[in-house]
Amino acid sequence: MKSRVAWPFLLLFSSTLGCVSNRDETVEGTNSWPCYTLSAEKVWQLNTPNNERFDASGLLQKGNKLFTVNDRDPALCEIRVSENRDSGDIVIVPEIFTAAQLAKFSKEKSGRFDCEGIAQDSKGRIYYCEEGDRWILRFDPKIMDVERLPIDWAPVEKQFHRTDRNASFEGITIGDGKLFVANERQEGRIIVIDLKTLKILDDFTVRPTKTQMKDIHYSDLCWFDGALFAILRENRVVVKIDPKQRRIVAEYNFHAMEQQDDLAYRVMYPTSTMEGLAVDKNYFWLITDNNGWGRKAFPQDTRPTLFKCRKPE
Repeated sequence: MKSRVAWPFLLLFSSTLGCVSNRDETVEGTNSWPCYTLSAEKVWQLNTPNNERFDASGLLQKGNKLFTVNDRDPALCEIRVSENRDSGDIVIVPEIFTAAQLAKFSKEKSGRFDCEGIAQDSKGRIYYCEEGDRWILRFDPKIMDVERLPIDWAPVEKQFHRTDRNASFEGITIGDGKLFVANERQEGRIIVIDLKTLKILDDFTVRPTKTQMKDIHYSDLCWFDGALFAILRENRVVVKIDPKQRRIVAEYNFHAMEQQDDLAYRVMYPTSTMEGLAVDKNYFWLITDNNGWGRKAFPQDTRPTLFKCRKPE
């Protein structure tokens, strides 16, 4: 048996030249924004259910609780940490995104559920983006069931990779009546959907400073206080985005923090392992998807890492 917790809720409640792009072309801009360096105020290694591999792929913060999802198992999980410990626990929340609730999709599903990102709306409904089949799944606590949202992706299909099922939906968040979904790469885009009509309103990308990359890689999104935040994994930064102007207004680099001797993971590719982001008034919270790899200093320890970073402003 996996460890579980009781169902507790209905509401989980330096300046340089930048450029932005719209749907059809890249526009060079003259806007500049402040650039900061993130450092960890506290770090936890997270014990996983049954000590099994856990590829943390999103963060949701409500109140003083943090939730995540394993991209190898769709169950919702709570992260339990305390300031006086260097390790924490990932505990499965029962009755949410269960095998029984997802069984109705089995005839249409190709492969396992690869759920990424977590969001929640004002009604307490929980959202995942499913990467393999480009689905948006929504759990409703009133009926204790899951639905697949009937979104027509035709307006943005030209951005989708035709064969790589892993170059797909990676992050999700909700703000200002809109659902924001990150298409990870090939091509990296942020897709904006009206939450009531489920119609696509827009798609765009933003480019951080000092990047030579044509394709920007996104690994999670978060909405806080009227702003959209995104992890740009290859650039190892979190960016704060003005969603109306579709432009970066601040940039936070976590490269040095992630590469500390006792924290850096062994990796197959030269990209960041950060795949979950939560933002509150005082902190950034970041969590790793280290794909079952251990840290360089502790190769047998394959637990994910949670970082608590005070906002440098």
